Amino acid sequence: MTRYLVERNFAEGLEIPTDDRGAKACLNVVDGNAQHGVTWVHSYVSPDHSTTYCVYDGPNPEAIRQAAETNGLPVTKITEVRVLDPYFYH
Repeated sequence: MTRYLVERNFAEGLEIPTDDRGAKACLNVVDGNAQHGVTWVHSYVSPDHSTTYCVYDGPNPEAIRQAAETNGLPVTKITEVRVLDPYFYH
């Protein structure tokens, strides 16, 4: 499976409650992704909550875009990435 970094911009900011509603929202995204063979690995969010950088595994960029559409999430940029481990060379 190929790994992608997905950049998303949220004009109003992204706020996910830290309660059952937030957990349900995240699980809904996981379920929506599964419909397209996409796995959400983890995400990073900017301090102002306007941008997220999400690591995904999926078959291709189109599947990532389709999953985002299913989940009502924006996609600013998709970049195929590979792990560079700084400890590999030791």
